[in-house]
Amino acid sequence: MLEGQTAIVTGGSRGIGRAISTELAKKGANVIIAYASREEAAMETLELCKQVAVSADQQFITVKCNVAQSSDIDRLFDETMEKFGRIDVLVNNAGVTRDNILLRMSEEEFDTVIETNLRGTYLCMKKVSRQMLRQKYGRIINISSIVGLRGNPGQVNYSASKAGVIGMTKSLAKEMASKNITVNAVAPGMIDTEMADAMNETAKETMKKTIPAGRMGNPKDVANAVVFFAEPESDYITGQVICVDGGMAV
Repeated sequence: MLEGQTAIVTGGSRGIGRAISTELAKKGANVIIAYASREEAAMETLELCKQVAVSADQQFITVKCNVAQSSDIDRLFDETMEKFGRIDVLVNNAGVTRDNILLRMSEEEFDTVIETNLRGTYLCMKKVSRQMLRQKYGRIINISSIVGLRGNPGQVNYSASKAGVIGMTKSLAKEMASKNITVNAVAPGMIDTEMADAMNETAKETMKKTIPAGRMGNPKDVANAVVFFAEPESDYITGQVICVDGGMAV
């Protein structure tokens, strides 16, 4: 259980982020739902967290935050510390796609994905690490992707960002292992979210054929892996990547 602990979930308003937020709430955590633009969706997630809360003492808040902006990240962490006084779990889930084949991919499409998915994760990890070191406790969980391990046509930018997240995860895990702070990653495969819906049907069907389980996953599948890493009992597991992909990476 995570009773009395405080968790930040970036990109927490919908899809995988919403599932992660609600599953952490089910475990007793206070949850900060960070969102970039969809305030209404963030409020819906907050209400869902309230519905599944296991304690009347749990608190849930939303904070608007574009993780590509360091000033937004400062405000997110400052507001969390002001209200809760500690940060036990950070889930770096915020991410964007700008799919295109390399020959047609603009510099803006490449930079936008790298700044949000990779630089945003770096900034959040750097910010939270100072507080976790003071606490002598922490769980950092980064959401990567199966394409960060195996690539995918039309996603050079996204694949690069998610491969980079895995590299940062392993490096920071080694830096923090002796400080009672774990750093792990979850690499979802094809998950039934709005991001998957945005894929063209040909690409979607081609990708489905590579899934040994024969189906897409759902956001709760990913959330379950995040909760596993967040639990205090997982304190001897760090620098690892769990693929939630129905066997795609096997």
